[in-house]
Amino acid sequence: MRPPESHHEIETRTMMSRDIEVRVPASIGNMGSGFDALSAAVCLYLSVKATWTPDVPGPRTFEFIDFELAGENLIERALVAAADLYDIRTPSMRIEVRTEIPLRAGLGSSAAATVAGLRLYEAVNGQRPMEELLGIATAIEGHPDNAAAALLGGLVGSCQRDDGSVTALSSPWPESVRFLILTPEVQLSTASARRVLPDRLDRADAIFNLQRVALLLQALERGRHDLLREALRDRWHQPYRQSLVPGLDAALAMEHPDLLGVCLSGSGPSIVALAGANVAAVESLFAKTYEPLGIPFQIRTLSAHPATESSTEPPLAASTRLEC
Repeated sequence: MRPPESHHEIETRTMMSRDIEVRVPASIGNMGSGFDALSAAVCLYLSVKATWTPDVPGPRTFEFIDFELAGENLIERALVAAADLYDIRTPSMRIEVRTEIPLRAGLGSSAAATVAGLRLYEAVNGQRPMEELLGIATAIEGHPDNAAAALLGGLVGSCQRDDGSVTALSSPWPESVRFLILTPEVQLSTASARRVLPDRLDRADAIFNLQRVALLLQALERGRHDLLREALRDRWHQPYRQSLVPGLDAALAMEHPDLLGVCLSGSGPSIVALAGANVAAVESLFAKTYEPLGIPFQIRTLSAHPATESSTEPPLAASTRLEC
């Protein structure tokens, strides 16, 4: 029988460093007719490894591997915001950050960083209610759709209440529908893309989008992928951003039997094409459509990051890896 642990043994074990890895998916916001409401998480990741020693106060140090931080460190901002809300501070941490998500490309890089900070906070201090995490992330992001997808996975509908709180529900994205995401080597800030939007919408345009977002949800639910092209059409944001997003007008006009639909990813400049069968042919068409612009670009063919069942589920453990 093992003798009782001495006080010294317990203290030494408590002081040992601990490691955690967080992987947060990229996201497609403003999905077609679902401006500021519908989003999807995709298999492209921000990865964060953290080492900390419990009960040892001190600073956080960050190392960004193979990329330079552009702007504010949103991982740290989210950590601080969570600590302020719950009044429980995090210990000293060494944090290493890698990302596959291009910055300022309309793929939710800032939301992924924000969610990574919240997941790190949970790893150290315990799980928090999903809606509280959504509230923190939305306060930082300014809108809920990308953060909701990064937290919940799958296809996500999000709603901000009058009091500022946020709720969201996720559902599985159909496995047979792939995302072809074309990202040009240009950057577009969300603030710039927001400035071109009108302050008011015409009633006919409001009805146009409401009809199509309802159709989009039903088409995905019932497997009517032949209706996705019409359901993704938009009059609220894409027409105003065509002057800022190279090639968007040409991409929206593409025709192919296996092309299910096209939309802007977030505020751009990435553009998304949906395909079921014959993905390679759609990718070839996408590339040929964009090449005349003379702008370097990359096309990624991605699946959806898996969905949780509802916004009331406990968050995924920070160390969980969901494979696509």
